[in-house]
Amino acid sequence: MEIVREAPRLEPRPTDGHKGTFGKVCIIAGSVGMTGAAALAGRAALRSGSGLVRVATAKSALPIVATLEPCYTTTPLSEDSAGRVGAKAIHAILDLLDEHDALALGPGIGTSPSLRSLVETLIQQDGLRLLIDGDGLNNLSKLPRWPAKRKADLVLTPHPGEMHRLWSGLFREKMPQDRQETAGRMAQATGAVVALKGAGTVVTDGQRVFVNDTGNPGMATAGSGDVLTGIITALRGQALASFEATVLGVHVHGLAGDIGAEKHGQISLMATDIIDVLPEAFHRLQVR
Repeated sequence: MEIVREAPRLEPRPTDGHKGTFGKVCIIAGSVGMTGAAALAGRAALRSGSGLVRVATAKSALPIVATLEPCYTTTPLSEDSAGRVGAKAIHAILDLLDEHDALALGPGIGTSPSLRSLVETLIQQDGLRLLIDGDGLNNLSKLPRWPAKRKADLVLTPHPGEMHRLWSGLFREKMPQDRQETAGRMAQATGAVVALKGAGTVVTDGQRVFVNDTGNPGMATAGSGDVLTGIITALRGQALASFEATVLGVHVHGLAGDIGAEKHGQISLMATDIIDVLPEAFHRLQVR
């Protein structure tokens, strides 16, 4: 595979730009008890340049999600008895697709047969710029032969445990220990861009590979992956191609983690600290 060594930059913003110019994104996330995941992804998308961010979440979770950040909009979704997005939500979600440039699914949604059906429906939407993370990946891993159904422009962002579940659902052999081989074969088998998270996150589309050199152990904290979801989704909404958006998102996420660790130390670093220093991280990348 071709080795990519540098992350791309964003183009300067046009002086006559408006909210719609910089992307409208929708993040389907959260459930009762997991409202923070939705808020973190939404806030990170705002800090990563999206003109408009909508967070769609289970209706019982919505009041908390809306209170946590005033700058995104929210949409309530039908839910099941456990406070997770339910089967009837699919119609509302499909209605949202034409209004947005990119969509993310997964942080804090939980797992259920209804959510598996939702994931299956979304991956079959032709050309949909879709990122799946967290519980979205856990639902996806339980769908048999799902790559044959994929029509969406798909980005997958698994941590090693989620990758193992995805691998077990698709391959009969043991997952390789080499991270680049694992990510590359998953990308080739699914037609997706894959970001295998961890120390030296690997991003690949099956033909090109980027190994990230930013980030630190302090980022191994709850919510860090939700922040990455928001960043990459925002960049895709700004018309970056999927591989480039994922490379830049992973790199700036790690850089923000490094800046956050400079300020707070690795032990005390929280996901909100990463979001708070995203402006400085983007500035450093743009002026390098």
